[in-house]
Amino acid sequence: MRTVTSQAETFTSAVEKIRAVALRADISVTEVPAPSRLAPFALAMTAEPTDLDDDSFSGRFVLLHDPDGVDEWAGTFRVVVFFRAALEPDVLNDELVRPVAWSWVTESTTNLRITELGGTVTTNFGESFGSLSDRPSDGFVEVRSSWTPEESATGQPLDDLAMHLNAWVSCMEFAGGLTPIPAGVVHVNAARRRG
Repeated sequence: MRTVTSQAETFTSAVEKIRAVALRADISVTEVPAPSRLAPFALAMTAEPTDLDDDSFSGRFVLLHDPDGVDEWAGTFRVVVFFRAALEPDVLNDELVRPVAWSWVTESTTNLRITELGGTVTTNFGESFGSLSDRPSDGFVEVRSSWTPEESATGQPLDDLAMHLNAWVSCMEFAGGLTPIPAGVVHVNAARRRG
């Protein structure tokens, strides 16, 4: 029988708190296989609107933990998030769309104790021509970001890592144009979790 190490317990405790988060009812969260080559411990979740006819946004949340630490992370934990949102063509053509999309990340992480915050914002706009000219123009913005939760001298995250999941959900609220739910308020219906 394998002995559970303190590092495994630290990660397991963080994962339990993340899985226990009550999310808004209009976002469906699914736990998916986590990347196995990036760190010894990992958790991955995806999100999309609960309404199956709504494809206005989607996202992915990954929590990585390497007890030995990673120089580029400057810590033993790393949060990696991705979200994508469909936007109107006139918005995508605005030169401010990328800084605004990045502000969704910085505003959502304001109350977190983190370092090494970085990311990229990509926009994509498509317009059809010729025999396809009757198709509406479409496009999206994609944001990839990651950060390192600050830790105590014993390697414990200073934040409850469930707060980092909530920051990712907040990014998707911005991206999907959802009305934010105030802190401390839980939607009557819990978010649907799959997997």
